[in-house]
Amino acid sequence: MKVFVAGASGAVGARLVPLLVAGGHEVVAMGRSAEKADRLRSVGAEPVVADGLDRDAVVDAVGRAAPQVVVHHMTALTDAKSFKRFDDEFALTNRLRTQGTDNLLEAARASGVSRFVAQSYGNWNYARTGTTIKREEDELDPSPPANQRRSLEAIRYLEAAVLGADGIEGIALRCGNFYGPGTGFAVDGALVELVRKRRLPIVGDGGGVWSFAHVDDVAAATIAAIGHGAPGVYNIVDDDPAPVSVWLPELARTLGARPPRRVPVWVGRLVTGEVGVSMMTQIRGASNAKAKRELGWKPRYGSWREGFRTGLAGDLPLPRLAEG
Repeated sequence: MKVFVAGASGAVGARLVPLLVAGGHEVVAMGRSAEKADRLRSVGAEPVVADGLDRDAVVDAVGRAAPQVVVHHMTALTDAKSFKRFDDEFALTNRLRTQGTDNLLEAARASGVSRFVAQSYGNWNYARTGTTIKREEDELDPSPPANQRRSLEAIRYLEAAVLGADGIEGIALRCGNFYGPGTGFAVDGALVELVRKRRLPIVGDGGGVWSFAHVDDVAAATIAAIGHGAPGVYNIVDDDPAPVSVWLPELARTLGARPPRRVPVWVGRLVTGEVGVSMMTQIRGASNAKAKRELGWKPRYGSWREGFRTGLAGDLPLPRLAEG
């Protein structure tokens, strides 16, 4: 199968492209950096340099490739670390989730693409209510913190556009919080550096529940979605949603760092804003049952506990592919 990967040089794309090639797919790999084209070529892909926000360049690139499947993993998240400036730090990613999605879908329709798989998000954007982890049919947050509203609007836009595309089977992968090489939660990542410096505190009771997804598991889920599952939304997270009060101290121990500080909510609000308070005390985790059942996917890292110990570095073996 011929697969066009947009965002091929990003955290997920860099892990995905070699897997697709190894699985016998013909891969056209689009990225913004000419410097990374040689690396994509070296793993067996045909590199294309184009900006996902350049409509003409995207339409031309997809048209020349004539793929059967388009994969959208375009983001700009590597250095995002400020909860207080959340929407500002996600501004480019939000454009890629809106304008970039429109460009890719236009190109896909013009080229007769049959399936479109896009990276979405599924953790802080669910409604901050209840005590159970969230399923795909559960409500998204009707009133997010003010400085997350534009980011949630972009997620909603991406999913509506992908699932509503005429003549295309659209799949949106609601991924958990990324960790692993190329992310903020990597051995050299910006968020890990904050943990090492004790600058990422536990706010209040630390009861906000996070669901994690290693980038290798997201890559494997993407491959599963190329060939399996009905159109729709799928949570791509591990089996072990956990509150901040549990995973953050464990991450510090794994790094050999001192335990995170604890601060009351009012201090956390001053330091991290309403978004930080929400992330630390209110958000709920997500369930991966549907993805396991319908995509035939299973995370290699069933828990962030194992993943933090062995999966933060970049010298990892490639993950298992979904069976079938």
